[in-house]
Amino acid sequence: MNVDGRGDLPQGWRFAALGDLCDIQGGGPALPRGDRAEDGVPLVRPADLRHQRISAHAGLIRVAPEQARGWLRHRITAGDILVTRTGAVGRAALVTPHEHEWLHNTHLLRVRPRDAAQAPYLVAYLARRATADWLESRAAGTTGMRSITVRTLSELPVALPPLDQQREIGAALAAVDAKIRAHEDIVRATGALRDTLSELLMSGRMKTSP
Repeated sequence: MNVDGRGDLPQGWRFAALGDLCDIQGGGPALPRGDRAEDGVPLVRPADLRHQRISAHAGLIRVAPEQARGWLRHRITAGDILVTRTGAVGRAALVTPHEHEWLHNTHLLRVRPRDAAQAPYLVAYLARRATADWLESRAAGTTGMRSITVRTLSELPVALPPLDQQREIGAALAAVDAKIRAHEDIVRATGALRDTLSELLMSGRMKTSP
């Protein structure tokens, strides 16, 4: 089965363009460094997308509430999917209730499924290597500055099983992604512990034996 819509599908499956399944919106605001706020509404960037979710490990950029009110069109809601439109095009993340009403920046496209039940399946489909290759082959620009448009993403052919199978597939892959994120958190915490322990031991502030 090919992402470009050619090939046989299992019985009951069909191809549909992503734009027929979702409302897709172009990139949000670009925030100059001087306009960033200590407190306010988080602005999601491509660097914040990890393993199909939004991660705060890179350090969130925030927009002052009064400035954010002028960017209501670029607010995200639970069940939306964010897709990188520049650089490593096609990386995707599902918006959870925790990120409800955050903003997305100019380097991300917002994909809003018309049927919310399809969101977990669609983010998993977007995360496939074959999908990334399809988008990369249609991206414009030079190496390192590649980009895709709303139209390109809208034309992406999506292989759709019946809705109950979409739910099962989306749930199974989301569970694997959650395990990956949990293991990364353990590695990150263990690394921080090691750094702290190293400083204590090598400064003489902690003894190795009584």
